[in-house]
Amino acid sequence: MITLTLNNNVELPALGFGVFQSAPEVTTQAVESALSVGYRHIDTAAIYGNEREVGEGIRRSGIPRDDVFIETKVWVSDYGYDEALHAFDKAAGKLGVEQLDLLILHQPATDRFEKTIAAYKALETLLADGKVRAIGVSNFMPHHLERLLGETSVVPAVNQIEVHPYFTQPEVQKADAEHGILTQAWSPIGGITFYPGFGDERRNVMDDPTLQRVAAEHGKTAAQVMLRWHLQQGRSAIPKSTNPERIAQNFDVFDFELSAEDIARIDALDTGVRNGPDPDTPRPERFAIVIPEA
Repeated sequence: MITLTLNNNVELPALGFGVFQSAPEVTTQAVESALSVGYRHIDTAAIYGNEREVGEGIRRSGIPRDDVFIETKVWVSDYGYDEALHAFDKAAGKLGVEQLDLLILHQPATDRFEKTIAAYKALETLLADGKVRAIGVSNFMPHHLERLLGETSVVPAVNQIEVHPYFTQPEVQKADAEHGILTQAWSPIGGITFYPGFGDERRNVMDDPTLQRVAAEHGKTAAQVMLRWHLQQGRSAIPKSTNPERIAQNFDVFDFELSAEDIARIDALDTGVRNGPDPDTPRPERFAIVIPEA
């Protein structure tokens, strides 16, 4: 496993296991499978509705709690200072832990950014109190980061954004790097089923001829090549699967290396078209979603 050192010296396993859109009834077994093949970083979120099952999977795995890096996210309906403090209590309770390794804001609430700032200040308090080891954000564009940094004290350790060969967001990655923020990729292999309605005409990254050629040259799958591409460029990546064979394949990326030419060929695939929602588009309906207490 490759580890990355965050800006507060916390070590993060670069390859994490994601559970976005994993139904609660299959999440526990998926987490167990991931930990059994070597993952030591699990990424979930309040809005996924499976934090409890993630915690159960970690416990059933037999892996000591201190050996598993747990990351979760505060949903926008829990933004605000007191609300975000309580969001930590809800998440920790469902996961069955006293401390989180990384807690991040799920999205910038662009139409209620003052609540975003207040929620981040709550994360700063949780960090100071030792309830979380690191804090960060997700889906923050450079202008969101600038405003956040101008009104808070702790630079985010992580910015989790959509990154895959068809959408690399170089301007966001550049802004992250300038501030010492680790870029973490969600949808790292360009999953096209994640967001129905967003880019229905988009192509499946896995079928790309260039990626298929690079994969064949290395005796690997296109997914493995993409994950290796992330790791060699210093990003954290969060692949997701509930299939035990696919989970194991996605972890089998530490025994080969892409050449500079390979990386350049993959970089050239960027279309500038995102698969998921635009973080700058206000979506008031998000605030109507109530995150359960337990």
